[in-house]
Amino acid sequence: MKSSILLWFLLLFSVVCAQPALAQPAQNIVLITLDGVRWQEVFTGADSTLLFDPVFSPDTAKARKTFWAPTAAERRQKLLPFWWNVVAKQGQLYGNRLKDSKVNTANPYWFSYPGYNEILSGFADERISSNDKKDNPNTTVLEYLNQQPGFKNRIAVFSSWNVIEAAVNENRSGIYANSANELIVNPRTSSDSLLNDMMRLLPSQFGDGVRQDFLTYFMAKNYLKQNKPRVLFLSFDETDDLAHAGKYADHLEMLHSIDGMLNDLWQTIQTMPQYAGKTTFIITTDHGRGHTPKVRWKDHGTKTADSYQMWFGVAGAGVAPTGEQQGGPVLFQNQLAATIARLLGVTYKAEHPVGEPVSSVFK
Repeated sequence: MKSSILLWFLLLFSVVCAQPALAQPAQNIVLITLDGVRWQEVFTGADSTLLFDPVFSPDTAKARKTFWAPTAAERRQKLLPFWWNVVAKQGQLYGNRLKDSKVNTANPYWFSYPGYNEILSGFADERISSNDKKDNPNTTVLEYLNQQPGFKNRIAVFSSWNVIEAAVNENRSGIYANSANELIVNPRTSSDSLLNDMMRLLPSQFGDGVRQDFLTYFMAKNYLKQNKPRVLFLSFDETDDLAHAGKYADHLEMLHSIDGMLNDLWQTIQTMPQYAGKTTFIITTDHGRGHTPKVRWKDHGTKTADSYQMWFGVAGAGVAPTGEQQGGPVLFQNQLAATIARLLGVTYKAEHPVGEPVSSVFK
C-alpha cells in the first residue's frame, strides 16, 4: 500500500515538473497608435489603384519605385520592414481579413476619439461621439495602472494630436502627457533645449493642435532615456491627416517613416537593462478607412463602409511568437486595455464594462 502511494506521488511529481513554467509578465509596455491606417496597407502593401493614380500620387514613377512590387508579400515588406521582420517573427499580427483574422471597433462611430477611448478604457462609450477635446469620463487602463504599486508616476504619454491629452484625462489621472506643440518644462539637458527649439521654430503643417510625428517620436525617446517609464503611450497622427488630404504616396512615406522610428525605439530598448527582454510593444490603430470607390480611402466614419475594420500587433516579453494569425474569433478594440494590463501581470478593473484580454496573445 505504502509503495503504491509513493509511486502515485512520484508520478504526480513528474507530471508537474514536465509542465512548462509560466512565462514571466512584461515589466514594461510601449503602446503605439498609428492614426487611420488601413489593414489593407499593413497586410498587402501599397494599393495600385491609388499608387498609380496621379491624383493621389503625383510622382507616380517615384511612388512605384519606392513601394510597388509584384506580390503583396513583397509590397508589405517594402512598406513596413520592422513590422514584418521583427513583430511578425517575434510576436503576433491580427487583422488580415484575407486570412479570416478580423479585428473591429466596438464603438459605432469609426473615428478617432471614440477609438482612442475604446483602446484605453476597454469600453465602447457612445457618449464619446465627437473629436472635441473633452476630458474622458472613463477610467483608462493607464490611469488604473498609475494607481497600482510600482507604476505610480512611471507612465508617460506622447502624442502628435492634442486631444490625446483628454483621452487619457491628464487633469484627473495625473499622468504626464505631452502633445502638439507642448515644450519640455525646465529643460535640463542639451537634448531638451534642442527639442524645445525645434518645437518653437519648425512650422506646424496641420495646425496648432497637431505636431509633426518625428517631433513626437524624439520627444518620447528623449523622455524614455532620461526617465525610464514602465508604460509609454506613443500616438502618431500624420498618417490620418495625409489620408484626409488625399496624399496617398505621402501617406505611405509617413507610414514607412514611422515603421523606421519603431525599429529605432525597439533597438534602443535592447541596449537598456531595464527594458531589454522585459518590454512588450503593442501597435494598433484607432479606426480603418474606406476602399470602394477608391476616393473613399480619404474618409472614415459611419458613412464610409468598413472603416470599423482595424488591426493590431504585439511582440516582446510574455507574448507567444505565433506570427500572422489566421481565422479565430472576431476580436474587438475594447479588448486591448485588458490585454495591456494582463501582459504586465495586472487585472484591469473599472467602473464600466471592460473587454476581455485577447487570450491567444500570452505564452
